Amino acid sequence: MTSSTANTPPASSHEQRMARKKIVIDDKIAAAQEERGVLVVNTGNGKGKSSAAFGVVARALGHGLKVGVVQFVKGRSDTGEEAFFRQQANVAWHVGGEGFTWETQDKVRDAQAAQAAWTVACVHLADPGIGLVVLDEMTYAFKYGWLDLPSVIAILQARPTMQHVIITGRAAPESLRQAADTVSDIGNEKHAFQRGIKAMPGLEF
Repeated sequence: MTSSTANTPPASSHEQRMARKKIVIDDKIAAAQEERGVLVVNTGNGKGKSSAAFGVVARALGHGLKVGVVQFVKGRSDTGEEAFFRQQANVAWHVGGEGFTWETQDKVRDAQAAQAAWTVACVHLADPGIGLVVLDEMTYAFKYGWLDLPSVIAILQARPTMQHVIITGRAAPESLRQAADTVSDIGNEKHAFQRGIKAMPGLEF
């Protein structure tokens, strides 16, 4: 045989696997044609839930979207992410927390703060001009009974069609997980704090 195919070596097993994988992935991409806002939940005991959400804030701004951020527990206003994102014209940033409940030791005040933060969040969730809403550390509001979960889910489901929402915090309740489109459960293998290393600016806040 003199054709060029006669001298072509057979595809390696790796090439064959990748070719099959490409077919599967291409089929899934072709099948995913719906365009709408996505509800994301970042939960679990590991570090990075809020950090991942703020990374998406940067991504959304890069696409020209307006963003609303509501923090339900964190009471400090010296974080690097707040210092940066408050400078962005398309970001509305609200710190609604009083700090973690073991710091405040005041259940009534914590509940009032969470409910006030939710009122701000509802304004964003009703605004079709806001493309991304981040509800940071919101899961604690369900854990401690500060907010009614079914009512919250109903409002999330009634939000503008193209609006994305990211909720962060540990121990996301099952009904919230079921309502979400994407759930990331971030585990904790080890953490510097457990070795006596204090929270460092630029990494932890």
